[in-house]
Formats: sequence, C-alpha cells, structure tokens
Amino acid sequence: MTGDRSATGSTLTHLEGALSGTTYPADEPINTDPADGRPLLPRYDMEKAARTLTKDSLARRRSGGMWRWRELLPVRDPANIVFLGEGDTPLLPQARLGEALGVPNLFTKAEGLNPTGSFKARGMAAAVSRAVELGARSFVAPSAGNAGGALAAYGAAAGAAVTVLMPVDAPASNRHEVLAMGGRLVLVEGLINDCGRIAGEIAAATGAFDVSTLKEPYRVEGKKTMGLELAEQGGWRLPDVVVYPTGGGTGLVGMWKAFAELEALGWIGPERPRMVAVQSEGCAPIVRAFEARERFAEPWEDARTRASGIRVPSAIGDFLILDALRESEGAAVTVSEDAIDKMQRLAGRTGVGYVGPESAAALAAVPELSRRGVIEAGDHVVVFDCGIGQKYPPPPGLPEPPVVDPSDYDLESLVDPVDSRYSGGA
Repeated sequence: MTGDRSATGSTLTHLEGALSGTTYPADEPINTDPADGRPLLPRYDMEKAARTLTKDSLARRRSGGMWRWRELLPVRDPANIVFLGEGDTPLLPQARLGEALGVPNLFTKAEGLNPTGSFKARGMAAAVSRAVELGARSFVAPSAGNAGGALAAYGAAAGAAVTVLMPVDAPASNRHEVLAMGGRLVLVEGLINDCGRIAGEIAAATGAFDVSTLKEPYRVEGKKTMGLELAEQGGWRLPDVVVYPTGGGTGLVGMWKAFAELEALGWIGPERPRMVAVQSEGCAPIVRAFEARERFAEPWEDARTRASGIRVPSAIGDFLILDALRESEGAAVTVSEDAIDKMQRLAGRTGVGYVGPESAAALAAVPELSRRGVIEAGDHVVVFDCGIGQKYPPPPGLPEPPVVDPSDYDLESLVDPVDSRYSGGA
C-alpha cells in the first residue's frame, strides 16, 4: 500500500470468543477459541477510533479501498498490508430486474469487481495481511473455488507459500487461478468439510497457518467492510433488507458486526436491515435450523447444488448467522436449482451482468421474500452479487449460436425477430 509508512491507527485491542465470551490477546497467532473451538472476533477501542476516523477523514481517503477503514481493521503496520485494490465496490440500482420481480428499489452490491472476481478478496486481504504481520509465512485453506483463488493471489503478493484444497468438481477456472499464481492445489473426492479436515491436518503437520472460514479471526474483518460501505453508500442510512447467499456466512456475520461498530461510533442508530440468508434446496442447514428455532445447525447430508460457494454442509459460525437473522427479524429461505439457472439468465438479460450461481440464488429468493412479506412495498433491498459468472460453467439452457460460412450464408436466417431474449422478459 502506498503512502505514509507510519502506524495505521488500528485500534484493535483483543479477541473475544464469539460463544464463550473469553478474551485473548490479539498479537499472537491463533485460530479458534481454545475454550470451545468456535470463532474468535476482534474487538476495537471505539472511543480511540472515533478520534481519527470521522466521516470527513474517511471521505478524504479515496484511494485506499477497504483499508480506508484502517482504525477498524486489524493490521497495525502499513508495511504488512497486501493491497490489490479490494473494496469500495459500487452499489448499483437494478431497475429492470426490480421491475420484473416487483421490487422497484432493488440494488446489487457488485462484489465481482474485487481484484479476484469475488468478495473473497476482502477476507483474504485482511487474513493474509494480519497473519503475515504475526509471522506467518505459509497458508493453507479449503475452498469451493473463489476463496482459494483469492488466497493464492494475496499469498503470492505477500511472498508466502499457499496450499488450497478444493472438491474435485470445483470450477476449472478456480483451479487454474490457484495454479497460475503459484499455489499448490490438492483436489479432494468429497465436500468442503472434507477439504477443511485435511487442511487442518496439513496445518498441524507443517506449521502453515489455516485460514479456513471463521477458523481464524480476521477474514471476517475484511468481509465486514461490505457493511461499512453499505452504510456510507446509503448516506448513513442502512437498507431495509439485505439478501445474502449463505455458505459459511462470513460476510453476513461481518456485516452484522460492522453495523454494531458504526452504532458505537455514533454514525448510525439502532435500526438494522432485515438480514436474509439464502441457500439451495440441496444444501440448507441454516434454513432448517432457522425454521426449527435451533441455536445451532445440524450438518446437511448429501449436499448438492451447482452454486458451489453455498454448498457448505456445516458452518462453524452457524449460531452467529442465526443470531443475526433473528435479531434483525429477517429470514432464511431456499431456492431450487431451476430457479438459480433461470435467474442467472434473467439477470444477464436485464443488465445486472453475468452473475455467478450464488448471486443468482440470492436474486431468485427476492420474489419469495416479497410473497412472505419480508420485503415490503417501497423497501430498499440490497442483494449481494458476490462474484462474476465467468468463473463458473455456463448456466443450462443457453442457445447454441449459428455457425456461418462468410462466403455463402443466408442473411434472412440470421435476422431474428425481437423476442423475450432481447426484451428482458422471463
């Protein structure tokens, strides 16, 4: 990161067990809470942060991406920040899709514009930067795809060795991304939880730092900047509803944390968006636990969905996700694979862009949320577009393009009358 090499102004004070409430020092490498194996959350001196982090000072930090919020991020020395341009993604109005779905105030947070094509860049930027500051020189993590590519990118920028474990059916582009950036890739005949178990064994055997989802304290800090940005982009008024495709749920947990920190600064009041977790019908442990009013989510057997980023049978931060949904009077819903496929195509035709299947899942939930009354007339609704579609196999049902001989073709056969593919219909 360019500029002043003095201290960042981070006001990080300690780590706190998210379930146990036990406190731990922040300046030692650590993964999960020794008391119960659950996530640790960083805590900050909010009074001290408020002395230098003001709305005016934030507005002047235009080139720092997510690191503009440095007082509320964990890295103390700017020399340790690995910055590739992550953060400050736009909040885009989606009038055409909103009209089609009956939600006129529909917006997407365009996380595919992050350096590695997904919001995973935020979390890995924070995790790698802080771990390097604490002495880590190699990393290991399980990934459904995008997190592995992000870890490989930030590890390479930090000069650190990276090992990524992916399910064998992870998208080819994600596998290539890891290898092209010098990471070691291991493919596992199993699901993300199997990858996570092997990653833990590799970490124990080699000393590589394990940056699995919510199994270290700092990926969530990068992801929370999405919530900080939502508040800023809304003029310090939060949306009415936030719709989030949920696997491990780091971003949802992070945003909920961000809102509390902004209230502690006095920048927002106690009002919160209704938070919505979206999962596939083929892998919905959070939805099942939410509907059963359970505090924790039982693992999902035989998890299946084309949206690999939400094919997570169990999440270590399940209780944090469920707490945010309930405290916000939000919801947890499932969508079908067919709905994901159709929405991926509809989003493209209505100008949202070529979204990944996880983003399509979140968008596909909007009509159901309206039917349930979670989204009310006039609500400002933000759906997270978490990554670009180009990293995935194409959605089913795309038409085959004609192939012509440039010296001998029938022009009339190439002139198609306007139909739903061009007019934006479903």
